[in-house]
Amino acid sequence: MDLIILRHGEAGKSMESAGADFERALTVSGAIEVEEVVEAMGKLKLGINHVISSPLKRANETAIIAARGLKKEDLLELWDELKPEGDTQDLYRRLSKLRQDSVVLLVGHEPYLSGMIGELISGTKQARIILKKAGVARVEVTSLVPRPSGELRWLLTPRQMKKIA
Repeated sequence: MDLIILRHGEAGKSMESAGADFERALTVSGAIEVEEVVEAMGKLKLGINHVISSPLKRANETAIIAARGLKKEDLLELWDELKPEGDTQDLYRRLSKLRQDSVVLLVGHEPYLSGMIGELISGTKQARIILKKAGVARVEVTSLVPRPSGELRWLLTPRQMKKIA
């Protein structure tokens, strides 16, 4: 399985309450940057057959832009496992039910996503991975359960992605 990991784009200011933070939307510049990154993703011909997003507004908006740009709107699903407070073990169990040859676009938040990448490639969430807003990583997963493992294929900033576009 290949995981294409996309951090949501730039969003409005952080909110004090969890309910308000849930509804924080992308900024106009954040949405534009995501569109540019998705254009590059399209040129990479990634073969994505699942688009899975955190249900928080900024991640969902990012996933909608990605799904539309990649012509995969019918594949978009929202999973609570990708919420910032989600448990990666729950995510791995759910992903393990997909076909092994799947290419899955995951859209979510920091530090959850970099911790997940670190856990997959090194066995610890403490690995120093930096995934910028609208940044993209590709991890080739060799195992999800009982012990997650994989290999980082690439980790690109939005600036690097725009050069591909």
